[in-house]
Amino acid sequence: MKTKFDSYCLNGIAEGCKYCVRGEKLVLFVTGVCKRNCWYCSLSNKRKNKDLIFANERECKNVKDIIQEVKDSRATSAGITGGDPLIAFDRTIKFASKLKKKFGKNFHIHIYLPTKFITAEKLKKLSKYVDEVRFHPAFLIDENSVDKDIEKIRFAGLFWNKPNIGIELPLIPNKKRDVLNFILKIKDYVGFVNLNEFELSETNFDIVTKNYKLNEGGYVVKGSAEAGKWILEQLKKEKVKLNIHLCTAELKNLHQFKNRLARHKIFPYGKRTEDGNVIYLVTDGKIKMKNTFYDKEKKRTILSEEVAKKLLGKRKIMRVEEFPTRDRIEIESEEI
Repeated sequence: MKTKFDSYCLNGIAEGCKYCVRGEKLVLFVTGVCKRNCWYCSLSNKRKNKDLIFANERECKNVKDIIQEVKDSRATSAGITGGDPLIAFDRTIKFASKLKKKFGKNFHIHIYLPTKFITAEKLKKLSKYVDEVRFHPAFLIDENSVDKDIEKIRFAGLFWNKPNIGIELPLIPNKKRDVLNFILKIKDYVGFVNLNEFELSETNFDIVTKNYKLNEGGYVVKGSAEAGKWILEQLKKEKVKLNIHLCTAELKNLHQFKNRLARHKIFPYGKRTEDGNVIYLVTDGKIKMKNTFYDKEKKRTILSEEVAKKLLGKRKIMRVEEFPTRDRIEIESEEI
């Protein structure tokens, strides 16, 4: 059941997850606004309940920004998320249609949808551009919502084939039986289930640390992965034919993110590390020499090794390791 990318599955994984694991999925965050207020939500304070748009780490103002991030990250697909994309429905439809038009019908798009505002009409419109739909039911915060969740998820069968319909849930250890029971009730209407290892964030920090213990390292809830394995075992005994995937923190951090970094475009004269980061030799300001590149956003000149050797002792030269992503966060920096 364990995969080569440190997760666990039964019967295989959803098509959208295959792109994601390879680092090929653009994360298109269409809004941080959501009316559900799930206590376990892992959105950051920067994004939660803010009507902002991000493509990966790039804050976007328009479709042009999104398309540029697709190119820079060399994405072959996109996952639309929020908040609740249905709250920004016109925006969601616009972005999905533009991505299909620009990159072609083989540009795979999946979407995450809380069930609150789902209607058959909205799903029909989405199905013109979205290849795979992933629902987030409300029963973990409202135990009386089970029947309503199922009723809304069933609409998807009118517009997508069963393998392209799924549910996605956090693995809250003391809710594992509730999750299992829901899967057994919904199994005839979906093709896959994604179970995410439960992680700590700045917005759920107080309630999580009050009620749960954390694994060593301090950001994954203890017992979460074990709850997922238990659910997989029970579904195996029941001979459930769904694709069930336990998506671990290790998968996200050691495979998905690393692979995405390795695909991202970098500036001239940069060197990639095994972790997917990039190392530059830089000096402040702009200098006009061959084999250099001016990074206007950080107001620095990136040097080839040859030029860096020539300038040693004449200018302050730094060796900088950073993410190649839009935010280009520095991991370490030292003078050479």
